[in-house]
Amino acid sequence: MKRSERRELYANVLKWFMENVPSPSTELHYDSPFHLLIAVILSAQCTDKRVNMYTPDIFRRFPDPKTLAEASFEEVYSLISSISFPNNKARHLIGMAAMLCDRFSGEVPSDPEELTELPGVGRKTANVIASVIYSKPVIAVDTHVFRVSGRIGLSDGKTVNAVEKELTENIPPEMRADAHHWLILHGRYVCTARKPKCDKCGLKEWCREYRTSNITI
Repeated sequence: MKRSERRELYANVLKWFMENVPSPSTELHYDSPFHLLIAVILSAQCTDKRVNMYTPDIFRRFPDPKTLAEASFEEVYSLISSISFPNNKARHLIGMAAMLCDRFSGEVPSDPEELTELPGVGRKTANVIASVIYSKPVIAVDTHVFRVSGRIGLSDGKTVNAVEKELTENIPPEMRADAHHWLILHGRYVCTARKPKCDKCGLKEWCREYRTSNITI
């Protein structure tokens, strides 16, 4: 795709989202930066809806990093046993809380690079926290963002980092936080992995895959 064509594609897609989804937000429930960090770690390979079922009890039991850092593995595990990969996530949560206490005075850092030093926090999670809590101009690329970006034609990247780089280069800083949610929600409810709902998609006019595939609507 020529650079001019890609610029036009981005302009049309972003304009549609701004007009039709003016106030996107995370579907994870939280009441503090620390609790959002817990929720995002738990959401890895798990639905937000399922995570939201269990976080109220977790938040009540662990209102701050200190209480979680002092918790036993067994206690944390018992609260998240119905969430995917509870063994690893229980260890990550306790380690994350301990590092927040030891290195960051109990505060969730705003810098994505510092966030990735925390157990259980990869680049995607770090960018979510930096974007949602601190309004940093970063874009978190999860499976939905990766899939939708490729299908529409926003990116030809073959890796998460490549897609993140291309989206960052083409989306204005002040729109990146919203763009992250736009693409996630579009992938979650419209441009789904197995059966995309092209008949309900307002972006099909500009979607590369829709124009070139044999999808039947």
